[in-house]
Amino acid sequence: MQKITPFIWFNDQAEAAMNLYAKVFKNAKVVSVRRVGDRVQSGTVEIEGLRFHCFNGGLHFKLTEAVSFMVDVETQAEVDHLWAGLTADGGSEQQCGWLKDKFGVSWQITPRALVQLLRDPDPARAQRAAAAMMKMKKIDIAELERAAA
Repeated sequence: MQKITPFIWFNDQAEAAMNLYAKVFKNAKVVSVRRVGDRVQSGTVEIEGLRFHCFNGGLHFKLTEAVSFMVDVETQAEVDHLWAGLTADGGSEQQCGWLKDKFGVSWQITPRALVQLLRDPDPARAQRAAAAMMKMKKIDIAELERAAA
């Protein structure tokens, strides 16, 4: 059992969110769904070994970018797959690799190449990569590498 579990408060779309995440992420599954009558109250989805608790709590609280989930990816294909899946049907692209899914949950799709370039021992390369990233929404690894060079 993990010691800390992200808890996401939804108005009434917890089940739809869990199903989306289980579909979009390759190593994901809905672990449990708790119903009260015919209404979903809460549930748990596991993504890449991390369990997220999803709760239908009503309109009392709204999701903001103050909390986001950073996803470490290796390839452009992974970036593209997650980006397309999480922005589909009403999600929105944000700056610098951030997006909001259609439920308002914020995600950062972060290729390892980006992190490596931003930490490059040559400050000029790192600066050029950072400048290129600032112009992007979805991260383009090849473009970052061109800019850094």
